[in-house]
Amino acid sequence: MDSALVIMAAGLGSRYGGVKQIEKVGPGGEILLEYAIYDALRAGFDKLIVIIKREMLDDCEALFGRRIAAAGHRLHYAFQAMDGDWNGIPIPPGRTRPLGTVHALLSAARLIDRPFAVINADDYYGPDAFRVLEPQLHRLRGAAESAMVAYRLKNTVSPFGSVTRGVCDVRGGMLRKITETYQITLGPDGAIRDCSAGASGPLLAPDTPVSMNMWGYHPEVLPLMAARFEDFLRALAPGDDKSECLLPVIMDRFLAEGLTATAALHTESQWFGLTYQEDKPGVRGALSALHAAGVYPPTLWE
Repeated sequence: MDSALVIMAAGLGSRYGGVKQIEKVGPGGEILLEYAIYDALRAGFDKLIVIIKREMLDDCEALFGRRIAAAGHRLHYAFQAMDGDWNGIPIPPGRTRPLGTVHALLSAARLIDRPFAVINADDYYGPDAFRVLEPQLHRLRGAAESAMVAYRLKNTVSPFGSVTRGVCDVRGGMLRKITETYQITLGPDGAIRDCSAGASGPLLAPDTPVSMNMWGYHPEVLPLMAARFEDFLRALAPGDDKSECLLPVIMDRFLAEGLTATAALHTESQWFGLTYQEDKPGVRGALSALHAAGVYPPTLWE
């Protein structure tokens, strides 16, 4: 107990073609973040923070907020804004894309008063991932210690297109380096390649550990992240609407500078999520199978 789950749900979902964070995929009309909340509560998390755009609030309350509240659980909302300024540093006018996952997390900083995990809203992480991460949070003694859950690459790719993953160098149970890798592609022959520089890019081993943005922190890390985000904002070129300040990139820098030691926790959970519209039938089928197998009740909040 005394641990928080922070869910980043303000992304645009450009490849998906819509607001994938509120896509109904469960048998009772549940969206993916509800499964994360359900699994986190079972694992012992006791504070729930959802980061959204302010204009999404009414939709979120109608889609899941009221039924989670009716089940006796309080949701705290934080709002990620794309205008105005950050600690006196102006956000470029006309910016429409989110400023990245570090900005999202910092948008919830005022609500974070205990060890916490941070995750994406459009990923299914599996109950085991929350069970291994929650007790680790209570071992963190400050900003110099953190944790992440590493997945096997083969359990995280999509047959419908390329994905971005944080490819991890893990030794002795500790994360040594993380490389944000774009255009990871599953071929028709089952081979997984880094196609960033072309379709014949290097092969990646199926069991390569990767990050799915499931991190664990002590609240003392937030000022360190805020300082790096301010550096990012100051360095943004006028008119740059694409650059983002990303957790895996910041964590790689922290590791290189010796600012944190990050435990890499292992899970065999099968990730799935909504990267492309074509992913939706598979996600619905996988969730239906989990309900049928008794992993979840017929509907989550009955």
